[in-house]
Amino acid sequence: MDIEAVLAEFSSSNIVILLLAVLVFVIVLLGVRIVPQSEKHVVERFGRLRSVLGPGINLIVPFLDRVRHKISILERQLPNAKQDAITTDNVLVQVETSVFYRILEPEKTVYRIRDVDGAIATTVAGIVRAQIGKMELDEVQSNRSQLISQIKNSVEDAVDDWGIEVTRAEILDVNLDQATRDAMLQQLNAERARRAQVTEAEGERRSVELQADAELYAAEQAAKARRVSAEAEAYATEVVAKAIKEHGIEAAQYQVALKQVEALVKVGEGAGKQTVLLPANVLDAFGDAFQMLKGSK
Repeated sequence: MDIEAVLAEFSSSNIVILLLAVLVFVIVLLGVRIVPQSEKHVVERFGRLRSVLGPGINLIVPFLDRVRHKISILERQLPNAKQDAITTDNVLVQVETSVFYRILEPEKTVYRIRDVDGAIATTVAGIVRAQIGKMELDEVQSNRSQLISQIKNSVEDAVDDWGIEVTRAEILDVNLDQATRDAMLQQLNAERARRAQVTEAEGERRSVELQADAELYAAEQAAKARRVSAEAEAYATEVVAKAIKEHGIEAAQYQVALKQVEALVKVGEGAGKQTVLLPANVLDAFGDAFQMLKGSK
């Protein structure tokens, strides 16, 4: 065996080993699939669904299995859309909506629907019109959260067969035409005027109630004062009667004379320059009072 034959045999064996190594590398390369956390891969075998690969390292059969679709499972937002709808009280409104969704089952999404965003947008538009058509304008304005919940539930039921989860649905704005806005503004001003009148009437009524309470309180206090005065007068009369009973008519005469003297003193205390005319027997009243005082001593 010559050297050329040995070299040729060695070269052929190396080529075979090299080819085997390349084949093994290609098989490993084609059979191992690393899927990112934010994706799912749909695998087909001879054009039919074989499996869905989740995040991480996955093994497939080389040359038989093929990754046909790489689907992102991140949450997505549809472009803001505006839909015209008519309420039960025949008011035309324009509703601006926004929908967020994510794909849970890619095998349903890729084989049952072609344009996911377009299909969801169309579904949302129809549901919004249907839901608003059941409500009046005031209900649309005041029950927006309830309307959003109803729209979200209806959209979820509609897209469930597509392997999609609607995570959030929002009504961004409800726009009205100018004529409706003017009518609502007039109604709002009228309501404000009515509330102002009601508030003013309630204030006047409260004022009257307080005034009546004050008058009632004053009357009660005056009655209490009169009662105290009457009780004092009764007590004084009782004392005088007791004195008359114990000391006779002289005590009564003394009290009368004393009252006359007090009356004359009050007359003399008048302010300013004035002339006071007194009866002729005034001095006799003073004398009687002093005489009784002396007698009492």
